[in-house]
Amino acid sequence: MGWSAGLWWLVAAVSVAAAAAEGEVAAVAAAPRRHAYASMMYMGTPRDYEFYVATRVMMRSLRRLSADADRVVIASLDVPPLWVQALKDDGVKVVSVENLKNPYEKQENFNMRFKLTLNKLYAWSLVSYERVVMLDSDNIFLQNTDELFQCGQFCAVFINPCIFHTGLFVLQPSMDVFKNMLHELAVGRENPDGADQGFLASYFPDLLDQPMFHPPANGTKLQDLKLRWSIPCGPNSVITFPSAPWFKPWYWWSWPVLPLGLSWHEQRRENLGYSSEIPVVLIQAVLYIGVIAVTRLARPSLSKMYYNRRMEKNTMFLLSLLRVAAAWSILAAYTIPFFIIPRTVHPLLGWPLYLLGSFSLSSIVINVFLLHPMTVLTTWFGFIGALLVMAFPWYLNGVVRALAVFAYAFCCAPLIWASLVKTMSSLHVLIERDAFRLGEPNQNAEFTKLY
Repeated sequence: MGWSAGLWWLVAAVSVAAAAAEGEVAAVAAAPRRHAYASMMYMGTPRDYEFYVATRVMMRSLRRLSADADRVVIASLDVPPLWVQALKDDGVKVVSVENLKNPYEKQENFNMRFKLTLNKLYAWSLVSYERVVMLDSDNIFLQNTDELFQCGQFCAVFINPCIFHTGLFVLQPSMDVFKNMLHELAVGRENPDGADQGFLASYFPDLLDQPMFHPPANGTKLQDLKLRWSIPCGPNSVITFPSAPWFKPWYWWSWPVLPLGLSWHEQRRENLGYSSEIPVVLIQAVLYIGVIAVTRLARPSLSKMYYNRRMEKNTMFLLSLLRVAAAWSILAAYTIPFFIIPRTVHPLLGWPLYLLGSFSLSSIVINVFLLHPMTVLTTWFGFIGALLVMAFPWYLNGVVRALAVFAYAFCCAPLIWASLVKTMSSLHVLIERDAFRLGEPNQNAEFTKLY
């Protein structure tokens, strides 16, 4: 009995110790974090979906780096519930807010795509955190950047000696500051661009004179937030893309135009994938291959369509009409595929699909107007050469790369112009054939060869 009682007390003690340990772990897991990485999301632009994808990629990259901070998205109330749920499934905290009214809409230089960017001011209302790193969705994280939370009340990266960039800054949340900002909006504080960039630059005019970081406990000291413009750049913790709207890194054409665009897509491939775009890409590829096959098989009948027509207009008018039609058809062959490819697909899928699409539509132009293939496809080969020049990975720096691209364009332009001239002259020869003579139907037209 004594041995059984002792064993019972031992089991009970172990159970109590295990329960206590689990309680401590749960308490640690449930303990609120002091810091947060935050971004915003709102609706009302033609590129809402692209920014949604970009935000998810950025937040997942932070999770992958084991950042010791919450990930927060300040979302307007009209963000689709499915998007909100997807963010929550990724472990992101979503804070729903009403859109702040932008009082600068009537400014002469106001850009409507910045109408709701003042929602970024909600970051100061996240008072459950000691520090918040506020981010635009065009950032990607390569290394852990938790040292940013050592910042003081407000830290930002300066684009030039007068203006700082609001795509990445650190702040200390404060309801007093937030309410004061709302008051400044109401009274119409000066704002050069009518967006968050101009308002915050006006609100913190003496930022250059302020201490940026509190020294951490380990004795190190961060001096400032450094912005590097070298392309391609060396090791960095964060890469931001403050570029033109149509050259954001999530677009498939961003690489190799922007060398670092591929880095963003690699982040997406590793963190989110491309399952939503792949079916569309496959469907388009099959259609393009079908077009190429049909045009090759239908080429004789297409030529008959031309040779069996009786022209009733004068020859010069017909020539001008053919030239305009051919020029627009060639232009359409190179532009239509660009606009129907899913914008956020990987560049290594987007560019081959574009080349396949432009080749297939160019084959239609070649058959309809009976043009020599090389005169139409010179531009196609020029695109391939330009991609190879831009994608060359061993340039010494961005200047050398830019000079190489310029030299290639300088050498390629005369060839493209010569192909266009040859195309127009081919139409002139075509219209002078017996099948196109004014008012003279050609009885043997259907037997005329293509070349």
